[in-house]
Amino acid sequence: MAKGMILAAGQGTRVRPLTKDWPKPMVPILGKPVMAYLIEHLVRYGITDIMVNVAYHHKKIEEYFGDGRRWGANIGYSYEGICDHGDILPRPKGSAGGMKAIQDFSGFFDETTLVICGDAIVDLDIGAALFEHKSKGALASVVTLEVPNDQVQNYGIVVADDDGKIESFQEKPKPAEARSNLASTGIYIFEPQVLDLVPSGVEFDIGSQLFPLMAEKGFPFYAQSRFFNWIDIGRVTDYWSVLQRVLRGEVAEMDMPGKEIMPGVWVGPNVSINWDSSKIVGPVYIGSSVRIEPGCSVIGPAWIGHGSHLRQGAKVIRSVLFEYTRIGEGMEFSEMIVSPRYCVDRAGDTTYVGDDRCKLRWGDARG
Repeated sequence: MAKGMILAAGQGTRVRPLTKDWPKPMVPILGKPVMAYLIEHLVRYGITDIMVNVAYHHKKIEEYFGDGRRWGANIGYSYEGICDHGDILPRPKGSAGGMKAIQDFSGFFDETTLVICGDAIVDLDIGAALFEHKSKGALASVVTLEVPNDQVQNYGIVVADDDGKIESFQEKPKPAEARSNLASTGIYIFEPQVLDLVPSGVEFDIGSQLFPLMAEKGFPFYAQSRFFNWIDIGRVTDYWSVLQRVLRGEVAEMDMPGKEIMPGVWVGPNVSINWDSSKIVGPVYIGSSVRIEPGCSVIGPAWIGHGSHLRQGAKVIRSVLFEYTRIGEGMEFSEMIVSPRYCVDRAGDTTYVGDDRCKLRWGDARG
């Protein structure tokens, strides 16, 4: 049907501290990496031969996904970096440069290829997208979403004619200057000939270099305007929003784990919860081996990672607790992402454990 390419070599600096310990595609959604949902979605549409370019924390991606057989896929990796005096240093080649390196090495991209960023949640009808691409005889297609005019400055904007043929691009234009409201989602469909336009051995970007070149030369290059869920985790605040939407059941094919023991409340095995004196209002997922002491409140949408511990009277409101997070007695965490070492509020401001300026108390439940 088609091959797949997952772009996973980025550093994810705008999502720190979440990417301090993980590469961006490994950031968890309900305890499962973002990229796992993408692979499941690709396989669902028959895309099983998948290449992934990696750089930062590359071992964590490779060790988790392996050869892909768990997902019914055949996954390979292309590492982008160097060994300098015994140190392994990431050196990303750019989104197009990374694909060109794979093509030069093996000729892997010998048929239509769906290219997707490894840090977004999508429920795109891939079959329909591929059909439109082929029916138009496109050399490349960009999947777009219409966004409100007052939000165009947050996106790369695609300008196309009435037939969808791409004329130009605008990078985060001001609303008054925007010539379109079609935002590029970072989902592309390529024919093999596209990579002939990419120079070998240099850093080269799809959006800022390859696509303007294709538009300038007038190649059969089209935008597809589709309606689907596309949740890009570009910033920490996006991550909080993603989890809120997932917990509310707004994203297709993302089922809650665990067992639903009351409406909107799912739990994993081996939990210790004082149900009589605790207030739990869904949608909430409580992972395995979580302990919730008397007098606690968990108000959803909320996710309590496995091994976490809420001490007596603690309140967790519309928040995310990563695995093994302990919330201090009587503490209230509202609209936050909390790990054993740091917490991030909805605005993206980070506080670390031990900061005397912070009145909140939390830590590692394993301590």
